[in-house]
Amino acid sequence: MIKPIITLAGLVLALTATAVEAEPIVIKFSHVVAEDTPKGKGALLFKKLVEERLPGQVTVEVYPNSTLFGDANELEALANDEVQLLAPSLAKFEKYTKQVQVFDLPFLFDDLEAVNRFQKRAKGRQLLRSMEKENITGLAYWHNGMKQLSATKALLLPSDARGLAFRIQPSAVLESQFTQVEAPTKKIPFSEVYASLQNGTVQGAENPWSNIYSKKMHTVQPYITESNHGVLDYMLVSNTRFWFGIPHRVRTELEGIIDEVTFEVNRAAEEANQADRERIRKAGTSEIIELTPEQREAWREAMRPVWKEFEPVIGADIIKAAQTVNRKQRQ
Repeated sequence: MIKPIITLAGLVLALTATAVEAEPIVIKFSHVVAEDTPKGKGALLFKKLVEERLPGQVTVEVYPNSTLFGDANELEALANDEVQLLAPSLAKFEKYTKQVQVFDLPFLFDDLEAVNRFQKRAKGRQLLRSMEKENITGLAYWHNGMKQLSATKALLLPSDARGLAFRIQPSAVLESQFTQVEAPTKKIPFSEVYASLQNGTVQGAENPWSNIYSKKMHTVQPYITESNHGVLDYMLVSNTRFWFGIPHRVRTELEGIIDEVTFEVNRAAEEANQADRERIRKAGTSEIIELTPEQREAWREAMRPVWKEFEPVIGADIIKAAQTVNRKQRQ
């Protein structure tokens, strides 16, 4: 039997054909919100742009409303490479890195523009890479919005909160925040916040305008202080080994797409928050309180001990970097 001769040219042609016929990279993008939210629309825009610009090379499957993995086990699924893209709230990452708690530090940032500046600079970008030893790589920050304080009484100064019970997410920083103003806290699931405010289990809460309006909290909270005291954000993350296993050219294209999508998500989130603020104002069920510069400074001074308390785990360098992005640097 005569053995076939494989020439070098034939081998190169065979390898080229194999590369062309390679299966596309599949990215499963799971999130826990509806498709008509800024985050949900962002996931769909990512899918659209990827399949337009990388046809046959990358396929994106989007799973909204926890249809693939629930809120509780999505990060475990990411670690196991069962899903390749997630956008959990920053609070979900505290078990992997305490540094992201910088975004919860009360009255640290002046406003959303200050948050944007921090996230784009070196220390903010550093936080995206702070979990790679846990096989989690951050790709972008997606906004939900700045948090506002709501209550059954007007909150102009820190002393006004004394004795009121506030609903919080599970967070040591948020617990300490209200301890500073002698206000007890209760950890209550988001789905139960409206009922808890309505029946008096708690008298106050902190949420972006979009959450306040969508859950009708303004109908049971007669006062909302436009405090902008913290940020409720998501981090778009991928499995580290998966992400850096993507060929460099393809990954660079994906990173460019993520930058475009991030801009649109954050623009839409801020637009939604401002629209919902206006809807709340027109509803007339809540008085919106705008703090004077002096009142805001009083809140900031009251909260400085919280910054100091968490400095050892967050890092003095990160807190300092966050302060320097404000319009007026405050030491």
